[in-house]
Amino acid sequence: MALEMKVPSPGESITEVEIATWLVKDGDYVEKDQAIAEVDSDKATLELPAEASGIITLKAEEGDVIGVGEVVCLIDTDAKKPGNGEDEETETYKNAGDETGGENSGPDLDKEKAKEKEKEDKKENSKKLEAEKQTPSKPSTPNQAQDKKTYATGSTSPAAKKILDEKGIDSKDVKGSGRDGRITKEDASNATPSMGTPGNGSRGSERKKLSMLRRKVAERLVSVKNETAMLTTFNEVDMSAIFALRDKYKEQFKEKHGVGLGFMSFFTLAVVRALELFPDVNSMIDGDYKVSYDFKDISIAVSGPKGLMVPVIRNAENLSFRGVEDEVKRLALRAREGDITVDEMTGGTFTITNGGVFGSMLSTPIINPPQSAILGMHNIVDRAIVRDGGIVVAPVMYVALSYDHRIIDGRESVGFLVAIKEALESPEDLLMNNNVKRALEL
Repeated sequence: MALEMKVPSPGESITEVEIATWLVKDGDYVEKDQAIAEVDSDKATLELPAEASGIITLKAEEGDVIGVGEVVCLIDTDAKKPGNGEDEETETYKNAGDETGGENSGPDLDKEKAKEKEKEDKKENSKKLEAEKQTPSKPSTPNQAQDKKTYATGSTSPAAKKILDEKGIDSKDVKGSGRDGRITKEDASNATPSMGTPGNGSRGSERKKLSMLRRKVAERLVSVKNETAMLTTFNEVDMSAIFALRDKYKEQFKEKHGVGLGFMSFFTLAVVRALELFPDVNSMIDGDYKVSYDFKDISIAVSGPKGLMVPVIRNAENLSFRGVEDEVKRLALRAREGDITVDEMTGGTFTITNGGVFGSMLSTPIINPPQSAILGMHNIVDRAIVRDGGIVVAPVMYVALSYDHRIIDGRESVGFLVAIKEALESPEDLLMNNNVKRALEL
């Protein structure tokens, strides 16, 4: 029986997918639940599992756009799984040598033919040498040979060729000043590469269609630039207090909870506090209306095998340091292993992105629509700062807040970022209620 496999719905509002990669070939035997293809939607790349075991017949090619519910392949469930043993014909072929003259008959014949060919080659070479000895040559004096010596037009002296090779210049692009247009060492030394002349390096190119996910991301980013009044405000954070807390408690925290005490929990809880103080940042524009939320769903940008993904930490206002770290780890692993679902990446009200893991010192992050703001974290570098009237060296991070000025004013945006700075520089007081062990559940 031929089972028709149809494209399942990856999530709400998704009506079509693109076949990114077939993981099997037409006519292969597939097992039930085996991944047979990777499909791109405008939100994520997902694997398509086989619904039954059997021989597969593909009904679409890589790059085809298939509507949800359409047939993508057929699986013949009556087909038997191919055996692993060798058939009788193979065995007969293997044993054929034992019945046709013994195991050494073939090699001996080859050796005899090789010896005969070697003798014939030697005879031919001897005849050629004799003919060359008997051919008279015309005598010429040294002076006559020197007088008649000429060069091919545009030829290059060995010294000049070495210089041109080092400069990456083709000899065809150099005019020689020597005899018969020969390129001299001086010509090569004076030659300069043309700005429009390619060098000796590779100049290949590759044309590859963008995935549906990448095309959708590009489309959304361009629309954000065109349709929002996006501005960015900056500040710096002295990370000394957080460094001290992590150095003191990270081993206990990991031993008890099985997860590390990272920076993301501090930043997430600092964002939750700032959103409570400045609720306009936790709002969105919907036509002529402003939609505000009493919950904080924080999107965390992570790098996956298919590009940037933004899973969501739901109701971050209800989570502790341990809860945030557990959720960040879980979502990051699912994103990197390709198991993340569309539902896990939709519905955030604010986004945090960390370019610091790639070494970024400062950037202007782009808003994740339809949200109104995004916080950019960056690398932590020892810098000279003023503290208590003196100059000290401290670990400093630059932070950036990009926001939609249509809904968030300057006072709210700057105040929001200052509130994050305050919480990160005084975490015991503002994030832990002056009870570190209770906050970390130690």
